[in-house]
Amino acid sequence: MASSAKTELLCKPLQELLIAGDTLPEKYIYKDSDYGVIDSSPPLMEIPVIDLSLLASSSPSGEDEVQKLKSALCSWGCFQAINHGMESEFLEKLMGVGKEFFGLPKEEKHKYLRAVGEMDGYGNDMVLSQQQTLDWNDRLYLTLTPKDQQKINYWPKNPKCFREILHEYTKKLQVIINLLLKSMARSLKLKEESFLKQYGERAIMQARFNFYPPCARPDRVLGLKPHSDGSAITILLQDREVDGLQILKDDEQWIRVPIIPHALLVNVGDQIEIMSNGIFKSPVHRAVTNSEKERTTLAVFCSPEAEMEIGPVDELIDEKRLKLYKNVKNYVDSYFQYYQQWKRPIDAVKISF
Repeated sequence: MASSAKTELLCKPLQELLIAGDTLPEKYIYKDSDYGVIDSSPPLMEIPVIDLSLLASSSPSGEDEVQKLKSALCSWGCFQAINHGMESEFLEKLMGVGKEFFGLPKEEKHKYLRAVGEMDGYGNDMVLSQQQTLDWNDRLYLTLTPKDQQKINYWPKNPKCFREILHEYTKKLQVIINLLLKSMARSLKLKEESFLKQYGERAIMQARFNFYPPCARPDRVLGLKPHSDGSAITILLQDREVDGLQILKDDEQWIRVPIIPHALLVNVGDQIEIMSNGIFKSPVHRAVTNSEKERTTLAVFCSPEAEMEIGPVDELIDEKRLKLYKNVKNYVDSYFQYYQQWKRPIDAVKISF
């Protein structure tokens, strides 16, 4: 990310730019693109639901759930995870500290402002050009693991329990990620460690608390522009009351993702699509805005350790299914340049035939 710092422009957090009336800053207005118009109410479709307690079982029902997982990731690239072992009260508290942080006075939040060239901190995403269309959100981005890469000065001390609960959530997610990577391998008849080997022992986990203020013109502004994630796995806690996440199904139709309170929305990122040689799909998704209500979410991006080379698992390459992706290191490094240009970085590592 250091190479971007020289050209980056810093903008005020969106909360500080909002003024009374319907006037929108030009830099937030959505321009025409390959992904079509903004529709805040496309079809609402149920996406697969996976019971994580069954994935951990060696029973016949556990094997059935593994096959459901495979089907979900081949056709959707995502699923709603239930019975994940976290109490609803714990998740409510976790989301509560995020909402409380965004409601703090400007002076308090400014203690954690993101610096130029940094990912961690409070504010907005990297702004790499004057022509860039900005997303309608503020965020707090924090590195969770490896522990020696945490920038703890960006972790809020207010709310008082913020650090403690985020540490606890990190430990719980590490168990879930381990289970998911093993289950994905099992679903493809691979050795359990096949994806974990590429994930590494010093994998990177980064949390992003997102705050989407109400927007007077949800037909002209996006909370998040269309993209697929550069991670291996992303785990999202949705707002319990306000939806906004949309997935591009089969590269042709946007669908609304329903809210299941206290479920974890899991999607595979580009790096699992690469490791699975294109069998599992990294879904393109976006977030729309709401004209009346604010929305808060928490995404955790889980990626292989930076210097780990990833590529299609050997057992998934044969004469019938050729190798579709190049081996690559530091995939996330170039991700944001592609993202801000409305491009998918995975296209750059596809092998042409």
